[in-house]
Amino acid sequence: MTLEETLAQIKPLDERAIETAAKRWDSIAKPLHSLGKMEKMVIQIAGITGNPDMHINKRALVPMCADNGVVEEGVTQTGQEVTAIVAENFLSGDTSACVMCRQCGTKVIPVDIGMAVDTKVATDLKVACGTANMTKGPAMTREQAVQALEAGIEMVRRLKEDGYGLLATGEMGIGNTTTSSAVASVLLKRPVEEMTGRGAGLSGDGLNRKIHAIKKAIEINQPNQEDAIDVLAKVGGFDIAGMAGMFLGGAAFGVPVVIDGFISCVAALIAQRICPQTGDYMIASHVSKEPAAHLLLEALGKEAVLHGEMCLGEGSGAVALFPFLDMGVAVYESMSTFEDIHVDQYEELV
Repeated sequence: MTLEETLAQIKPLDERAIETAAKRWDSIAKPLHSLGKMEKMVIQIAGITGNPDMHINKRALVPMCADNGVVEEGVTQTGQEVTAIVAENFLSGDTSACVMCRQCGTKVIPVDIGMAVDTKVATDLKVACGTANMTKGPAMTREQAVQALEAGIEMVRRLKEDGYGLLATGEMGIGNTTTSSAVASVLLKRPVEEMTGRGAGLSGDGLNRKIHAIKKAIEINQPNQEDAIDVLAKVGGFDIAGMAGMFLGGAAFGVPVVIDGFISCVAALIAQRICPQTGDYMIASHVSKEPAAHLLLEALGKEAVLHGEMCLGEGSGAVALFPFLDMGVAVYESMSTFEDIHVDQYEELV
């Protein structure tokens, strides 16, 4: 499905399903709204899917894997070859996020959307072998940015067709906190220093190189703040684009998609800037330790559930939300109602 077709398919949440789910919560034998965000997420999922019955047992984490030309500027602690190594580890189940996924019944489905080399990870949605160095020109063409967005949309279409009812966004790409900070700085109109953290453990000198590279990329490329695709193409990455496409696809196909941390939040903001309605279909998981994370969530109009000081990436924070959500769904689906136990229902008091 093309980007234009996807955007045309995005509609408001299903109010009837939302109302039905809210009434179900109010009928359950407990104080009104006492499970807080558990209740809100279940109600939101009902609105997303158009169904007050929860069908989220089949779920997947989709790490978008891509390389970034800006690593040439010394902005990372590790070399670019690590992207491919970790991407293949997703297949063997040997990453932190994979261990977490096994714990909560979630399949890991990595996508090579733009790694520098081919690996055992499927390449049918690959846009290119990494982006260009954004300090010397645009990271990608606008056409490549759209292609990467459409790759994310296609993943959601495939997974819905396969019966998946809940998706988590993840990423793997050495240098992607640099691209994410660049995009965040432009879209939020904030100083680069405020948007940039140490990523996967940079030294002070490394952080300075990273800030300098981002400033240089913005100066050279002059991304248009009012055009999210232009910003993505000039200073973003294929992994960010793929995740943004997943958020757009989730809205178009009625599939709840969970935001991970900083990089995923940047992708979510791109999707929301492309189509504001998309924001209603996103679920925030946690507040990343990266300095700009809370500002991005604020811009998205989202409140995260978890505050665990996580900054691992891979989709680990998104997956960490699943057990919390599962508990809420269990109460929603199986708890006795006031009518069942012959007790008067709580009333909303003003």
